[in-house]
Amino acid sequence: MEDNTGPTSPDDDGADDALAEAEKIIDDAAPSSDDFDADEEGADDALTQAEVKAAEHLADLQRLQAEYVNYRKRVDRDRAAISDMATAKVLESLLPVLDDIAAARQHGDLAEGPFASIADKLEEALGRFGWSSYGAQGDVFDPEVHEALMSQPSADVTEATVQHVAQPGHRLGDRVVRAARVIVAQPEDD
Repeated sequence: MEDNTGPTSPDDDGADDALAEAEKIIDDAAPSSDDFDADEEGADDALTQAEVKAAEHLADLQRLQAEYVNYRKRVDRDRAAISDMATAKVLESLLPVLDDIAAARQHGDLAEGPFASIADKLEEALGRFGWSSYGAQGDVFDPEVHEALMSQPSADVTEATVQHVAQPGHRLGDRVVRAARVIVAQPEDD
């Protein structure tokens, strides 16, 4: 038996069709200038979207950072206020002791001795926290820091003046914890 399947000739129509079809596939797969333009536009759109998102994220970050800074300032301010309130509460509880010390000094009972030293140490310790005592005979009367218990006319003064201090006033920094309780000498009316 003879084999009739021999080599095919180049003139065979099936090979030409296959070759034409392969060339068509290659041509379809090759990018055209329209494809390059479309890819460039897509890349520009993607870049623009990325820049918009980056700007949004940056704005969010800046807002969060500003909120954090404000939070820190508020916490620091609240801490200072709480510390001042606690110191004021302690000072208010010590006011009777400080009044007794002032009265003892006024009567000469704390001129010397161990109790004078204790009183000085207590006042020095309170001074480190911002405490100070005020109110002295001869001061100009100020209703913001003095509490007038009584007022008397006097020919010796030209303006309202503290004549006698019944209880000294106490400050904590600029804040008046208790006003000085005083007797006021008023100028006489002509």
